[in-house]
Amino acid sequence: MDCEKTGSLIRGLRYEKGMTQKQLADRMNISDRTVSKWERGQGCPDIELLHELSGIFNVNMEKMIEGELNPNDSDGGNMKKTRFYLCPNCGNVIAATSDAEVTCCGRKLKALIAKPEDDEHMLTVEDSDGEYYITFSHPMSKEHYLTFVAEVGYDRMMLVRLYPEQGGEMRMPKLHGGKFYFGCTRDGLFEKRYNKG
Repeated sequence: MDCEKTGSLIRGLRYEKGMTQKQLADRMNISDRTVSKWERGQGCPDIELLHELSGIFNVNMEKMIEGELNPNDSDGGNMKKTRFYLCPNCGNVIAATSDAEVTCCGRKLKALIAKPEDDEHMLTVEDSDGEYYITFSHPMSKEHYLTFVAEVGYDRMMLVRLYPEQGGEMRMPKLHGGKFYFGCTRDGLFEKRYNKG
């Protein structure tokens, strides 16, 4: 841990919250001299205090240790950078429109890497009365099933959750877009390009 970088981050986050060193120290039951020492890079908080600081400032503890937040560049509304995350414990599906640090069930999740659909993982998409009628022959057992289907358009996304023992068909509202994504519990993320004619 670089004490100067961490101290500088603490100072910046304290200013964002409009707190004085004394107010922060009182909230943590430490002396304001300790906070001053951290902010000048002459010492670092121990791990328990870092945990408390991350809660006060609503910042990931790893970022507190690194001493910088590294915010994402603005994506300008570009949905092409959409990332999907799937929790292996609870099956939660999380989507973000750019790189993100995502955790679920106490685990840090990695963005799924999309593969092109194959013979085992394939969607059939048809226009039907102003919406999409989607069918698939993928198994839907409790151990191996499709967890979601999502269409990513140029300015929005529609995600539909799927569950074990569900039938191999669904309907989805039409969006202006170019790609469908779908997740498999065993084999990861797949993508389908759909030509809307």
